[in-house]
Amino acid sequence: MPRIAVVGATGAVGRELLTLISRSEAASTTIVPIASARSAGTDLGAQLGLGSGIEPVRTLDDVDFGDVSVTFFAAGVEVSRQAAEKVAKAGSLVIDNSSAFRLRDDVPLVVPQVNPASLAHRPPVNLIANPNCSTIQLVRALAPLHELAGLRRVILTTYQAASGGGIQGLAELARDSRRLLDGADTLASGRFGPPLAFDLVPQIGGLNEHGSAHEEEKLGREPGKIMGLTDLPVSVTAVRAPIFHCHAEAVWVELGRQVPIAEAEEALAGTPGIRFYKSGDDPPYPTPRLVENSGAEGRALVHVGRVRADTADPRALWLWIVADNLWVGAALNAFDIMRTAQGYGWLDR
Repeated sequence: MPRIAVVGATGAVGRELLTLISRSEAASTTIVPIASARSAGTDLGAQLGLGSGIEPVRTLDDVDFGDVSVTFFAAGVEVSRQAAEKVAKAGSLVIDNSSAFRLRDDVPLVVPQVNPASLAHRPPVNLIANPNCSTIQLVRALAPLHELAGLRRVILTTYQAASGGGIQGLAELARDSRRLLDGADTLASGRFGPPLAFDLVPQIGGLNEHGSAHEEEKLGREPGKIMGLTDLPVSVTAVRAPIFHCHAEAVWVELGRQVPIAEAEEALAGTPGIRFYKSGDDPPYPTPRLVENSGAEGRALVHVGRVRADTADPRALWLWIVADNLWVGAALNAFDIMRTAQGYGWLDR
């Protein structure tokens, strides 16, 4: 009987993975949720209303990974650094959601809608990296434009939801928003640094020697690896926004030639997995709330709107991108990696 494990199963991404796997895989598949010792024994399947096929929560030390076909890691970079390679060496294919291995030359960094061929063969290290949440929606929107005219430069600002900070981040934003509405004068610093409620925080992660935040570093380097454009300049400002779900991005793209807006719109609208919004549509552009409330079908898409020319550069376009960071940006992309590997056939051998 095939077994699939999820490390970090009690977290925001882990719960989404459990839901996707349990509702999509064959009934004979067993799902092994893995978390810390304080959660051991918890019946997550019952908590999430997912029914049978999900074992009680276990710890990493309590699982024989030689008997697990695929292991998803969604527990943060430190857990991945400590355990992911050990699990891979035990024989289980590891699909890792952290930044621990993304830029290693021997580890594929995969968005199945963009570079599925990178999974044509099982990687010798038995490990595949899931990109940064904001990177995934970005490259899915950039890929058709690159195919149309080539990419020369990308500049973007992200507006990232509190769910990027996990369940604790969501709880903190809800709690602090309520306190301010109830008349509180001050709030304590927390998961996002300064309080996020009714504010913007223009730094996500620690700063490097150049003043770039860790989130900006990831977004600057990952698109080139995924798209096979290692020299592509990508400049980023990453901002945490006081919204609960779905990341948004304002993106400036310089192409290899001047592209009429209608041609760019046609390329985006014709790309599977993208929902395109034109001026005059109702609604005329996507928003995080709209995407969050769009149901399972909408949450699985990348939403693109406000495509317009840059009057200062005839080869440049602006676009607005919104996607569910827990689905498109994490759990669903990881799940699609597994299904793509299955499609190539090597996962079943």
